[in-house]
Amino acid sequence: MYYAEGATQSEIAKVFGVSRSLISKYLSKARELGIVEIKIHDGSHHPLMNIEARIEKKYGLREVICVPNLGNGPDLENIGEYASKYLLRILKDGQIVGVSSGTTLLSVAKQMPANLNYSSTTFVPIVGGMGDERVDIHANVLVSMFAEKLKANYKLLHAPVMADSKKDKELFMTQTSIQSIFNLAEKADIILVGIGGSPKHSTITRSELGKKYRQYFNELDAVGDICYKFIDENGSAPLNIWNDKIISFNIEKLKEIPFVIGVAAGLEKVDAIKAVLKGKLINVLITDEKTAEML
Repeated sequence: MYYAEGATQSEIAKVFGVSRSLISKYLSKARELGIVEIKIHDGSHHPLMNIEARIEKKYGLREVICVPNLGNGPDLENIGEYASKYLLRILKDGQIVGVSSGTTLLSVAKQMPANLNYSSTTFVPIVGGMGDERVDIHANVLVSMFAEKLKANYKLLHAPVMADSKKDKELFMTQTSIQSIFNLAEKADIILVGIGGSPKHSTITRSELGKKYRQYFNELDAVGDICYKFIDENGSAPLNIWNDKIISFNIEKLKEIPFVIGVAAGLEKVDAIKAVLKGKLINVLITDEKTAEML
């Protein structure tokens, strides 16, 4: 954890419930025994580092983590593991973490180590739910998974992802219970989001809810979605019959959050990721090698 993930000795001591001095002793012993070797390599020997640096510079990001491809397509389990390690690296107990939804973030939650102690941390959902469909990827489910593994706290958002009308959506947003969740999310130190592809590839458009709008999606000039709001190539969420009814975090306010971690991979998502980066909606990107090469 110290060498591979960049965790501090104090953070490691907290995870294992031992003193910092004992961790320091073990680290020194590991170097003495040759278990750990420190070598300095030229960056040219680490092509993924070069890709990460290029994307960071191009889009002005805090950090890019490029996950090696082990097969032909994205390895969600591997991506989830890298993302969970990154979250643990930056997370401090007592912080607020906002969580969107989706299959990629489910992988992050699944790969999060269990029995850690972040008893003062709170996980909060930032999007409504899709009813009884794909409950496993709902934000409410994901925050409970993270909280259980980290012995943290969590809040629930009792609202659908889409209201019946723009007026109904506005009414939902005036309810105290819903306002309190989004107000808390605005104070988040970290937000985790997935990035959906174009309507043709998006998870939500394949849902029962999405099928009702199939004809509309064919006419929609969108390259992807974030927090269930479809965005254009500049990363803006235009007002339209879909976005007007979505109950989720205001994506423009993502720009005010210290860490917004976008976790997404797949060639079908390249245009969507580019749009999110262009719109400055995230400042940390975790993706796979093949996707990164296209950015």
